[in-house]
Amino acid sequence: MITRLPSFISIFLIFLQFCYGLQIVQQQDDGELIFTSILYRHGERTPEEPYANDPYKDDSYWPIGWGQLTNNGKRQHFELGKWLRTRYTSLMRGGRYSNSLVYVRSTDWDRTLMSALSNLAGMFYPTPAELWSDIKWQPVPVHTIPKQLDKLLAMQYPCPKYREQLEAFYNSGLMKNYNQKNQALYDYLTKHTGEPVDDPIKVQYLYSTLYIQTLNNYTLPAWTQGVFPDKMYDISAFGFKMPVYTNTLKRLFGGPLLKEIIHHMKAKKSGTLSPDRNIAVYSAHDTTVSSLLETMGVFETHMPPFTATVLVELRKKNDQYTVSVYYKNSTAEPTLLTIPRCTPSCPLNEFEELLQDVIPQDWDAECKTLVRNPNFDQGLPELAENEPRNIRRYITTRNRNSW
Repeated sequence: MITRLPSFISIFLIFLQFCYGLQIVQQQDDGELIFTSILYRHGERTPEEPYANDPYKDDSYWPIGWGQLTNNGKRQHFELGKWLRTRYTSLMRGGRYSNSLVYVRSTDWDRTLMSALSNLAGMFYPTPAELWSDIKWQPVPVHTIPKQLDKLLAMQYPCPKYREQLEAFYNSGLMKNYNQKNQALYDYLTKHTGEPVDDPIKVQYLYSTLYIQTLNNYTLPAWTQGVFPDKMYDISAFGFKMPVYTNTLKRLFGGPLLKEIIHHMKAKKSGTLSPDRNIAVYSAHDTTVSSLLETMGVFETHMPPFTATVLVELRKKNDQYTVSVYYKNSTAEPTLLTIPRCTPSCPLNEFEELLQDVIPQDWDAECKTLVRNPNFDQGLPELAENEPRNIRRYITTRNRNSW
């Protein structure tokens, strides 16, 4: 066995190289990359807020403030920016920043704005001609609007129909059964946290707080043993499907960003994109990432990690335009996803047609069209009871580069 091991390893490595070569050939065969939309979650942060019985609720434990980007979060995005620069060398026009090359938009949170700036420091590391001092940094503008006016990323602009539909989903038989099934855990968490925990979103917030405390080497209370991370993870992960569980919710929550991404690709194809940029960047949150993936039908239920990134790439070959969607959820290379009923390199017209049901035509008008007492007990997609348990590879409690 010992004498044959090197031979086996050699064959295995050759096999990997062959597979990698096929991947490269496939990417080359897809044609010339001409445009990309990049959506990412911010980097590592402090907890957004403590729970009532939190032993680390004193501000002294979090000197930079609640919900703020940590130094490691800045580093994570700087490294991601360097990776993006390498991946999109063909689009970068020599690596020099120009407002006709890239447009960057962020939600109006400190951590997403700081993540975007850190990312761009790596993505647009200054060329010799751009150096303006001994600081090796090139300022790149990041655009935002107030949270309550954001209809694209934060999705906090009032949409009465979305609120109506979401509330109806929360009160549906599916959710009542789901919550009843997990009532014992809710009661346990309520007892030990000192505040009501009665649905997946509240479990999700608590999970995030506990997880971040482990990143900072704080010892968790004894009551967390046996429930964190495993028992809480499944419920927390399901919480990311809830805001976009139905086509109507997808259309009103994830649809606007998908619509803009498609608009940019169509304009690039027709030569009407002005300025004729190559890159659009969106700095946002885990819910933004999960909602876009779910709206496109490619979300595998999990908790998107810090710096989780969605890449929607447009390629051209022989006057044919195709779309490829990639998801990068760690320091590893991204995973190529396939839009349901299409191919990994999906023709642009088919991409839009297949997703037509979740793209709003007039978001403002649709938001005003209330259904009045919608019945969510009919026509709801069935809940896959074992789905979250298929993605244990996403669970980490110590890896600062992962979740």
